[in-house]
This record gives sequence, C-alpha cells and structure tokens, in this order.
Amino acid sequence: MKKRTRYPADFKAQVALDAIREELTLAELSKKHGVHPNMISNWKRAAVKNMSAAFGKDVGLVTSVSDAEIDKLHSKIGQLVVERDFLKRGLRSLGKDRRQMRIEKHHPQLSVRRQCKLLSLTRSGIYYHLVEVRPENLNFMQIIDQQFLKTPWYGSRQMARHMKRHGHETGRHRVRRLMRLMRLVPIYQVPNTSKKHPQHKIYPYLLRRLKIEHPNHVWCTDITYIPMRRGFLSLVAIMDWATRKVLAWRLSNTMAVEFCIEALKEALAKYGPPKIFNTDQGSQFTSDSFTQVLSDANVKISMDGRGRWIDNRMIERLWLSLKYECVYIHAFETGKEALQGIGKWLKYYNTERPHSRLGILTPDEAYAMKTEPITMAA
Repeated sequence: MKKRTRYPADFKAQVALDAIREELTLAELSKKHGVHPNMISNWKRAAVKNMSAAFGKDVGLVTSVSDAEIDKLHSKIGQLVVERDFLKRGLRSLGKDRRQMRIEKHHPQLSVRRQCKLLSLTRSGIYYHLVEVRPENLNFMQIIDQQFLKTPWYGSRQMARHMKRHGHETGRHRVRRLMRLMRLVPIYQVPNTSKKHPQHKIYPYLLRRLKIEHPNHVWCTDITYIPMRRGFLSLVAIMDWATRKVLAWRLSNTMAVEFCIEALKEALAKYGPPKIFNTDQGSQFTSDSFTQVLSDANVKISMDGRGRWIDNRMIERLWLSLKYECVYIHAFETGKEALQGIGKWLKYYNTERPHSRLGILTPDEAYAMKTEPITMAA
C-alpha cells in the first residue's frame, strides 16, 4: 500500500498563502505545488480561520493548571464522550457529500480510517482523484456562458442543440454537467428535483409588488463564473437595487462562503445596512454564517424562488454587461489580471457609465441623491 504523503507545516502555509492571494485558480495551484485541489481548499480555509490567533494577546504565555481544574477537565472528558456519540448519530443524517467534505487526510491525530468510521463513510470514496478540467471543457463553458447571457431560457437540451448547430460535438448530459458547475439555471420553472438543505433556513421573497425608490432600501447579490486560461474564478457582488451601484465585490478561486461574507461586511461598513437584502437560494447565501451577518445588522432577508432568475434580474444584468464589456474582451490569464481588470471596469461602471434605468445619471450619482426618489419598481 502506498504510504501517505505528509507535508511540512511551512509548505502548507506557503500553499495556503498562494491560495489566499486569489491570483491563481485551484487547477493552477494544484499543478504548481503538486497537491490535490481539495487539500488546497482545506489549507486555505484553515489558514484564514486561524490567522487571528497569531495576533492574540496570550500567544506564547504559559499558564499553570490547578488540581481542581484537572478534575474538572476529567469530568468534562466523560461529557465529551457522550456528546461525541450524540453528534456521531446526528452526522449520519447528513448527505454523503457533506460528510466527505469533513475528512482531513493529513489530520495530525485522527487517521483517515478513524475519521471515516466516525462519519460512517468508506475509505474508497475518499481517495477518488478529482480530474482536472480539460481545455475542451473550458472552451465549452465559455461558449455556454456567452450563449446563456443572450438566451437565459436555454436549458441543457436546447443548449446542446445550439452547440451542435455550431459544430461543437457534445451531448446533453455533458452540457448539463457544465451548466451545473457554472451555476446556470434557465429562467423557466422546472420540477423541484433537489432537496432544501436540512440545516439552512429558506426565507420568503419580500419584493413582490414592492416599490423600490430610494438607495439602501433593497440590496441584492449573486455569484457568477469568470473564465480563465486554466480553470475559472468566482465573482460575488453586492448591489443597491434602486441605483444599480455595486457596493462591494470579491473574487475567489473557491466557492466557500467566506469571500461572500467579506464582500457583505465591506458593504455594510461603507454604506450602512439596507432594509431588505435579496439573494437566490445558493448554499453560500442560505448558510448560517452569511445570514447571521444580516440578522446582526437588523436586515430583513428575502430569497428568490427556486429557479426564479427573474427575481434577481438587476444583478444578472450586471453580469451581462461585465462579461461582454470586460471579461470576454480581455481574456484574463491570471487571477491578478482579473482582479485589476474587473476592478477597473466596476469603477468605470459606478462612476462614468450612465445606466439606462437612470437616464443620464451614473450609479454613483443616483446613489448620492438619497433624499430624492428614483422612480422604478421591483
């Protein structure tokens, strides 16, 4: 049996730092360092989570432990054993994919065998090697993305027919898989074939027949796919509904919720809380960590119906303009180029580009008119 590779801490830190810089996609980082993409995601998440501990006041201090505290710890061990067994039974109710995500192959104390036993998993499923996205699929993804911006009602069948008519030999199942990877959902109603996350609350849609006239009345957000030379990045933006101003944005080489929370916190810090925040039902936006930020700011949460692209149409229209006026023209090679190029275009969008809904005003100018209503409705 092949011996497991154990990576030193300094190597993990370097890889995590490269991932945090967001200059390379996971595929590029994997090829550069010879490490599986899932492992890089785990190291990045651990680095971000534990970064604040490096600057704590009590770092390096040695404290004495009394006999009473030792007795207390012994009693706590018994309690933790009971709680562990309780949690183990609860974890079995989660889906297989979510339990597999909790496996840490290089955990210093728990072997993979032990982790699989605790999570009721088989080891064979853990060692499956994720195949890197092929150049042909990256090309197909860009073609699908461009066509979907023109015809957002195309499902996988119609998109497959479109590609065959233009000389691209691909089947419907391949197109469907790529569209799911890109989070593209056609605007027509489809059967509800997926279950809601058992631990994530779905909030009602609050914008129906609501007249939105003032800045900071309603904000919205969404994530889109940004094609790169090798792989792709994910872009999230926070937008003011009434003025179309982009309040904050972030690029990431993973789909973890952290980059969405960073953008949200930046918008709240700069512009104050809105009355209503509208999102789709993506797992990033339904997660407790994301909705808790909104709840702490006393913001009402609104969520689109499943498959209802039209409910969040304001920010979907932003993606159309961004991709045709910036992304497809420049064809970014690296994450750093994408960060600079998209940042430059969004600044132009906010400060120089008059919006068709605002007459001759730019989003920045419309947002500055906080006391005057802007006539439009949801």
